[in-house]
Amino acid sequence: MLAALVNAWRVPDLRKKILYSAFLLFVYRLGSFIPAPGVDTAKVAEVFQSIMGETGGGLIGLVDMFSGGSLQRLSVFAVNVGSYITASIVMELLTVVIPSLEELSKEGPEGRKKISQYTRYAAIVLALLQAYGYSAMFKDAIRPGAVWTLLVIVSMAAGAAFVIWLGEKISEKGIGNGISLIIFAGIVTQLPGNVRNVVSLAKAGGTGPLLAVVYVVMSLALVIGIVAMSEGQRRVPVQYPKRVVGRRVYGGQSTHIPIKVNQAGVIPVIFASSVLAFPGTLAQFIPGIAPGVRAFMNNMWAYNIVYVGLIILFAYFYTGITFNPVEVADNMRKYGGFIPGFRPGRPTAEYLDRVLTRLTFVGAIFLAIIALLPNITGRLTSNTVTFGGTGLIIVVGVALDTMKQIEAQLIMRQYEGFLK
Repeated sequence: MLAALVNAWRVPDLRKKILYSAFLLFVYRLGSFIPAPGVDTAKVAEVFQSIMGETGGGLIGLVDMFSGGSLQRLSVFAVNVGSYITASIVMELLTVVIPSLEELSKEGPEGRKKISQYTRYAAIVLALLQAYGYSAMFKDAIRPGAVWTLLVIVSMAAGAAFVIWLGEKISEKGIGNGISLIIFAGIVTQLPGNVRNVVSLAKAGGTGPLLAVVYVVMSLALVIGIVAMSEGQRRVPVQYPKRVVGRRVYGGQSTHIPIKVNQAGVIPVIFASSVLAFPGTLAQFIPGIAPGVRAFMNNMWAYNIVYVGLIILFAYFYTGITFNPVEVADNMRKYGGFIPGFRPGRPTAEYLDRVLTRLTFVGAIFLAIIALLPNITGRLTSNTVTFGGTGLIIVVGVALDTMKQIEAQLIMRQYEGFLK
């Protein structure tokens, strides 16, 4: 990995891409410390801690982690890319439900460009709603008056639009996926605070040192597990018969279909978190449901059961969108391919569906376990140290994806990267 980074730095255009991405990420981090207009920063910290105490910190802590700490400062980047991620997932789901969008997605680059435009519009609308929810949540820290509230909402929505623009520019002219790198940067900047908490826990005496050791061991084990889950796949063998065209013989080779254990990635966790956050935003518009929402958030068992259920549901749903066994089986039959022991067509599709269902279950359970780790470790350490499993899977996943992109760029330039 280090060799790949060194080689990438030696290539002028790759070095420019890396520096360009780093500069835009620096701009993003700088903006996350700029408070929204009319906000009392000292009061914001008090309100945030109060909300964390009332809700147990699970969901609000997760949202704050995705924003890189911008929410607890109520900065202009507090909404961050959350609205864009939600809009992207919703648009992907709608392309399956709405025939016109499905046709648009199959029209190549122009169709995808149009869908991206719709996604941006939806993201801005969601950003306005989310900004309103935050302004209502932190109303005690904002100067009184409708004008100041409106300024906070507009500035945070504009900040979200700017962050989305930064992410798209990184993807276009930099290296890696811009939106993922923005989330990555926000999470990584909070790691030093966790390290300090672990050191403090180790110095506390009593069971503190033991808990600190357990925390470090769990972190390393989870990183290994995340890498294994991210890269793990079931290789389904496929054979193609020989074909004689004129005097030439084509085909006859054996290949495989790689089916990932965690086909959906971390998207089910992000989407489940967004769905659970929606009632809180809705409660700002309908005060009558606020007590019920708070009661649900404070009920750890009910919250966790619904959270796990949503993760499993979205894991299967999103996997079904990204991998269609019927389409794969039809494409194999068109080119004469077959899976040994299964007839082409429906039997092949049913076999692929069985394999996909079992692998998705394993991946979904893994995602659910790491999503619940902050609640478990928070109770073990009295919330002194929380074990951010979701944050780790995003950090490791984005790091692997970025290094693969660098590796691909190096292979194009005949460099030997870190995969060999």
